Amino acid sequence: MEISGNDGPRAASANERLVRQIEAAGARYRAAEADRGEIERRRAAGSRFPDDDDRLQLRAARLVEQHEVPGQVLLATSPDESAPRLAERIIGVTNDLQSLNFLARGLRAAACVARIWYSTGGPVRPQATGFLVAPSLLLTNHHVFPDAATARGAFAEFGAEMGVDNDLPVHTTRFAPDPDTLFLTDEDLDFSLVAMRPGGDGRPPGRIFGHIGLIAAEGKLVVGDPVNVIGHPAGRLKEIAIRANRFTQRLDDFLHYETDTEPGNSGSPVFNDQWEAVALHHSGVPAHDDSGAVLNLQGLPWRPEQGLAQIEWVANEGVRISVILARLGALATNDDGLRTLLAELGAGSGLGTTPAARTAVPAPRSPVEPASGAEAVTVSGVSGRPGAFGGRVRLVFLHGRSQQGHDPAALRRGWAAGLNSGLTMAGLPTVDPEDVWFPFYGDRLVEVMESTAPIEAPLSPSAQGLYDELLGEAAHRAGMPAPGRTVVTESIWDHMVGTVHEPLGWIAAHTGVDRLVIRAAFRDVAAYLDRDDTREAVLERVLAGLPASGPVVLVAHSLGTVVAMDLLTRLGPAVPVAGLITAGAPLGMDAVYSRLRVGGAHLPSIAGPWFNTWCPTDPVAIGCPLADDWSGLAAECTVANPHDRAHDIGAYLAHREVATAIGRLLG
Repeated sequence: MEISGNDGPRAASANERLVRQIEAAGARYRAAEADRGEIERRRAAGSRFPDDDDRLQLRAARLVEQHEVPGQVLLATSPDESAPRLAERIIGVTNDLQSLNFLARGLRAAACVARIWYSTGGPVRPQATGFLVAPSLLLTNHHVFPDAATARGAFAEFGAEMGVDNDLPVHTTRFAPDPDTLFLTDEDLDFSLVAMRPGGDGRPPGRIFGHIGLIAAEGKLVVGDPVNVIGHPAGRLKEIAIRANRFTQRLDDFLHYETDTEPGNSGSPVFNDQWEAVALHHSGVPAHDDSGAVLNLQGLPWRPEQGLAQIEWVANEGVRISVILARLGALATNDDGLRTLLAELGAGSGLGTTPAARTAVPAPRSPVEPASGAEAVTVSGVSGRPGAFGGRVRLVFLHGRSQQGHDPAALRRGWAAGLNSGLTMAGLPTVDPEDVWFPFYGDRLVEVMESTAPIEAPLSPSAQGLYDELLGEAAHRAGMPAPGRTVVTESIWDHMVGTVHEPLGWIAAHTGVDRLVIRAAFRDVAAYLDRDDTREAVLERVLAGLPASGPVVLVAHSLGTVVAMDLLTRLGPAVPVAGLITAGAPLGMDAVYSRLRVGGAHLPSIAGPWFNTWCPTDPVAIGCPLADDWSGLAAECTVANPHDRAHDIGAYLAHREVATAIGRLLG
C-alpha cells in the first residue's frame, strides 16, 4: 500500500530534495522572527522557560502524572504559590535532576534507532536514520524514502554502535522495508512511514529491539526544555546529541532547537528528557541574508556545488510528532484497511488501540490430559540429554510466574533461542534446547493457589498484607515519597496527592510496564512466600524435574529466582550448583529476602559463582542491584531491555554479557 500525502513524489535527486527542505526551513525561520523576539524578551525578564502559561501548566501536569517529579517538591507546595510559578519550579527540577533510570531509558530508546542504507545512484551505503514506532513500522524522512521503490532497495541496520569499552559492534542485524504492505509519505511534512519485513525467525524488528511509542497528547515540551537526538550522523555508528541543547521555538508543524546534528541525522528521533519522541529531525536551519539567500561559512551566498558542510547553520528543525499523527489520521479517515495497519502505533497515537501489554494468563488445565481410561500424568518438566556439555554439567532453566497451561518443551525452546542470540554475539558455542533441563511448576502453583480461591479472587489477608508491603517497598525504592503533609492544590493540581502516594501507578510510570503486569507479578511472589504448603508444593515439583546428579548450572528468572534460593536449601551433595544466574529478580527487597528459607540475604555454600542481571525498567527487579544487600554475589550487570519486554527472559538472555556468564560455566 503506497499513499502520498501530497501530489506525489517529485522526480528529483536526493540532494535536490534535501536542499528544498533546507530552504523551506530557512523560510520558516525568517517568518517566525517576531515570535523569537518575544521569547527572548521573556527570557531577558528572567523566565527560564519562556513559553505560554497554559503550556507550562500542561507540561508540569504531564510530569506529575508520569511521576517524574520528586515527591518532596509537591509536598512542599506553598498555598500562595501561583500555578505558573509552581509549573516553572516543577519543570526546572526535572531538567536539573534525573532519576538514575534516565540512562537505561535512553539506552532502551536508542535500541529502536537504525542506520538506513540505500543507493543514490551509486553503491548502497549508510546515509540516514530511522526509528521503530511500532513492532513492524519504521519512521524516517520523505527525502530519505521519497517513494516505495527507494524503500524497497534499502535496509535498516540495528545495533550499529560502539560497545561499552569502545569496541566495535560485534553483531548488527539488518531488516528490509516492506513498502508493498505499507508506505505512507508526505513531502511537505517530510516524513515516510514504512512497514518492515520480519527477520528469519519470523519476528518483526520491534519485537527484538523495542519501539518508540508516538504520543499525540500535548505537554511533552516547553520552550527552554532540553532535547536529545539519537542518530547516525554522516552514516557513522550511532551517536547522541545530549549536551548544550534546548528547544527554542514552536511553529505550527515544526519545532526549532539548538543541538549538534549532521546530514546523516535525517530521520532521527528528537526526544524530551523523559525519552518521549517530540519530533522527527529532518533539516538544519541555515543562516540567511536580508534577501533570504542561504549563507555559507564565509557569510557569502551559498551555492549547492559548495556542499552542505559549507552552510552556516543557526538552528535545527524537526517535524512535530503530533502533526505527523494528525496527518496519518487524515489519510486513514475513509480507509478501514489503513486504520487497521496504523492501529499498531498504539492508543497513545490516537490512531487505534492495541491490547494492553500484559502477561497472558491462560485458563488452568490438567497437568496432562490423559487418554480415555488412563491415569493423569504429572508434568514436572522436560529433561536434558545426559551427555550434553561433555557430561561435565547440566544446564537447568527455572521459569517464573504465569506459565500455567504452557508446554514446557516450547518454553525451553524460547529460553534457548534468547540465550543462543547472546552466545552468538559473544562468539561462544550455542546450545541445543534438548540438552537443557526445564523443571515446570506453573500448573502446580496455580493448582495450590486455587485450592482456596480463584486466581483473580482477593488474596488471603496475610498474602494481601505481604503484597501491599512488596508494592510499597518497590514504590519507595523507585523514589515515591512517604506520606507527608497535605498538598494545597487547585485546578489542574487537584490530582497531586493521589498521584504522589499511589504505589502501583508510581511503579508503572517509572518502568513503563502495564499496571496489570506489575500487579500480577507481585501477587504471585506474595502468594508463594505467604504459605508454606504453596512453597512446599512448588519445590517438590521442581525437585522432580531436576537431574538426579550434578553439577548443575541454574538459570532462574522472576519468581523462579525466589524459588531457586529456597531450592538451594533442599539440594544435597549429589546435585551441587556449579553456577547460579538470576535475571529479573525481586531478591533485593527486604520483604522477599527476609522470608527466604536461606535465612536472609546470603548465598548458601552449596552454590558456586552467582551472577545477577537486571533491567532498571523491570518492575520486578526494582530492588536491584543486589550487591548492597546480599553476600555471596560474584558479579552483576544492568541491561537495557526493550520497553515492552523489560521483564522478558528472552530479552535478558540475548544480552552478550549475560550469555557470556552462562557460556563460560558450560565450559
